Amino acid sequence: MHTEEWARYRQLMQGPLGLFSPNLDPLTALGIEARSEEERDRYAELQVQVEAHRVEKTLAYQRAYDTAWQRLHPGMQRVTLPGHTPGNSSTTANSTDRIAVFIKDGCAPCGLAVQQLQVSDVGFDLYMVGSRANDALIRDWAKRASINPDRVRNGSITLNHDAGRWLSLGLPGDLPAVVRQVSGQWQRQ
Repeated sequence: MHTEEWARYRQLMQGPLGLFSPNLDPLTALGIEARSEEERDRYAELQVQVEAHRVEKTLAYQRAYDTAWQRLHPGMQRVTLPGHTPGNSSTTANSTDRIAVFIKDGCAPCGLAVQQLQVSDVGFDLYMVGSRANDALIRDWAKRASINPDRVRNGSITLNHDAGRWLSLGLPGDLPAVVRQVSGQWQRQ
């Protein structure tokens, strides 16, 4: 970013944008308040590049963390989700053969992760963090992420409120989080 862009971001955050969305990053704020379509496209492209780089670094760290965990605590169970019992065969995140995907609204990488899972035709349970039990919020997010409604109807994809599950896992890193239970431990994939 250039000095004048940083100054414009600071000025925007002093106004209504900063009041209603005080934690917006500079690229999002400047993109929302872009003065032209070209400017909006430029900020969108910059944000995609920055997010892709951040996700790559996060995933590299997660792989290193998982390796260190297995080396330092082989066979030790990291986390058991509340309500999980061995042999539970439900089609929720408690099932060992299902992937759980934790997402939040306003997270571009979350939508990309879910789209990649859909393309791979794997079943998964989606949990929206911060949904405050608002079904409409999850449905709207699912539409924006182009989740196939037929897969939701047939149960290969489920849409769920997080209700504290993500925090109960205690896994490091940002959202999105794609996790699976491996040998009794929830691990990022």
